[in-house]
Amino acid sequence: MIADPATAHALHAMFEALALFGGARLYVHQSQRQSRRSVFQGGRFAVLCGCLLGAAIGNKVVFWLEMPQLFQQADGWQRIFAGQSVVGGLLGGLIGTEIAKALSGETASTGDGFVVPVLAGIAVGRVGCFLAGLHDGTFGRPTALPWGIDFGDGIPRHPTQLYEILFVVTLAGLLQQLSPRLGAQPGLRFKLMLSAYLLWRLLIDGLKPLPYAWPFGLSGIQWVCTLALSIYLPLTIRQWRQRHVTQEPPLPVL
Repeated sequence: MIADPATAHALHAMFEALALFGGARLYVHQSQRQSRRSVFQGGRFAVLCGCLLGAAIGNKVVFWLEMPQLFQQADGWQRIFAGQSVVGGLLGGLIGTEIAKALSGETASTGDGFVVPVLAGIAVGRVGCFLAGLHDGTFGRPTALPWGIDFGDGIPRHPTQLYEILFVVTLAGLLQQLSPRLGAQPGLRFKLMLSAYLLWRLLIDGLKPLPYAWPFGLSGIQWVCTLALSIYLPLTIRQWRQRHVTQEPPLPVL
């Protein structure tokens, strides 16, 4: 792990930038190949802008919900630029996209095109989190398990960053296998991805040190995941059931 804080933060920022740039480039390439339309035209460009703006806002809001004790200590610029939250970025991007679609009149489902870029971006970004070690707030609690990693303080900890990389790579593979069966339900692949990731973060964040205890001993991110799942998971389950109805073979005519 990297001991120097400045080097650790610089390396982490480099992987964040790589994740954002690589994910955006992958989305543009994938979208243009599948639809033969540029993402910079008409309503699709408005949707992309709404997604990016919403993600930027959600990113910060959820970070400060996770660590409200630091908010008073931060100055104006730190409140704008300090800290990141994948959960906040995903939910903010979703809300921004839906608002932009309503304002621009874009009716086509756009979520499925974000699945691979988002999961790839998370995997790359977590590499930076892992290398930053104790200088990043994503490491796990102490553990006696044989794969515990010493991030520099002499205490073996859960490598929760590596757990997440394994999870998103596995999730991407599963969704890719399901893709041919989900074609009749646009947007379902994104709903499955987001619901799975929110559930994952609700569970895996229980292995991380608690930065600030909200009610019932949950972190801010865990509460955000719980509230988001209470709204989004029923929508996912309902569309999943519709998939089975629409693919059900017709009854024979007797």
